[in-house]
Amino acid sequence: MIRSMYTAATGMECQQLYMDTISHNLANVNTSGFKRQKIEFQDLMYQTLREPGVRNFEGSMAPSGIEVGLGVRTAATNRIFEQGSLNQTSNPLDLALEGDGFYQVYLPDGGIAYTRDGSFKLSSDGTLVTSEGFFLEPQIVIPEGAQEITIDAQGKVSVLLAGEDTSTEIGQIELARFINPSGLKAIGGNLFVETDSSGVPIIGLPGELNMGFIKQGYAEASNVQIVEEMVNMITAQRAFEIVSKSIQVSEDMLQVTNNLKR
Repeated sequence: MIRSMYTAATGMECQQLYMDTISHNLANVNTSGFKRQKIEFQDLMYQTLREPGVRNFEGSMAPSGIEVGLGVRTAATNRIFEQGSLNQTSNPLDLALEGDGFYQVYLPDGGIAYTRDGSFKLSSDGTLVTSEGFFLEPQIVIPEGAQEITIDAQGKVSVLLAGEDTSTEIGQIELARFINPSGLKAIGGNLFVETDSSGVPIIGLPGELNMGFIKQGYAEASNVQIVEEMVNMITAQRAFEIVSKSIQVSEDMLQVTNNLKR
């Protein structure tokens, strides 16, 4: 009975982490470019009381063994990088991605981070930056006096300057993608950094190497499905209640044992 209490406790811890993951998904339902997480569980080791296939005293072979499981553990929180819906904003600096690519941005420490959030702004000198002020890589500088900014599906940036009739190309946006994007490490602020699990980034132009295309004037919404998360929440809550009941029943059995009289 003591074993059952510890086993049930592992289940309660995992269901609590499941609820934490669901809450994080729901909290970011309106976060641009957010990718939901899915939690995965594995059973723990087993205590073997009898090996399968052993022979009993009569010499016959036991068709099955006796194993008692010791609970559950969290195996991974897998990030789902499926495409979110595209919402029109009519802002020329909102650049949604249709495909597997990531934008590259400079971090304050000189490193490179990756994001699906294409809601860019202009800095004081006209450089494209994220909402946190991180520069896009490679840097794109919009000249002063630009009347119109055009970014095509292949990432070519053109501007129409005052007094001119034709647009001038001023830069090219490059994207990155990963063999295993689920291996990226989230650091907050809609940013990811590479890890040994994600592999090194593959750099290319939009429309090449499965990078996807850029859609100007649109923002990629979160891929969180509210109904699915609500169902998962109910499942996690009921599982937590059932596992906690196991602890209560085990405690009742111990109480009966303690109250035995000769």
